[in-house]
Amino acid sequence: MVYKEREYPLFSACGLNCGLCSRFYTDGASRCPGCAGEGFSEVHPPCGILSCCQRKGLEYCYDCNEFPCKKYDSWGDSDSFITHRNFLADMEKARDFGIEAYKDELNAKVRILEELLDSYNDGRRKGFYCLAVNLLDLADVEGVMERVRAEVSSLEGGSLGIDSQVALKEKAAIAVRLFGAKADEKGIVLKLRK
Repeated sequence: MVYKEREYPLFSACGLNCGLCSRFYTDGASRCPGCAGEGFSEVHPPCGILSCCQRKGLEYCYDCNEFPCKKYDSWGDSDSFITHRNFLADMEKARDFGIEAYKDELNAKVRILEELLDSYNDGRRKGFYCLAVNLLDLADVEGVMERVRAEVSSLEGGSLGIDSQVALKEKAAIAVRLFGAKADEKGIVLKLRK
């Protein structure tokens, strides 16, 4: 099925944060452009939820008077490439506070994730960062990033100035440690559920 391209593919019709998915940040043929983003139909299998929304002329499932419908039965029990744990809460937040406010929050998270991927990824942390930024509240993500930047800044001129590869591994270790500690504090497991 070919879907009508959505104006904001970073937040899916079903409530997933596509802009925080590891496949959104993948290079090559398996890259997903987000929910009904440009080229979505070419790389993504048909989606019953997106088809239903587009058939009804809805942008998001929360606009439907049947939400959440039977399509969501046990849908959040496991994950795909992206966590499904917060989809219902994120949909309710978008509905209750308005989609523009939710987009602002998601865009802030996307910017932080992009910083992590650009400056703190040693090649093995993309999935971890996607999960952490997706599952933690924005205020927690921002707070952890402040601490990450401060710790890295205090090391500059020391071991970080010697070898850029060592520096990247050290920076990644700091970010992983601090995000992991915040997740533990909040009782959040930073692993996809299969």
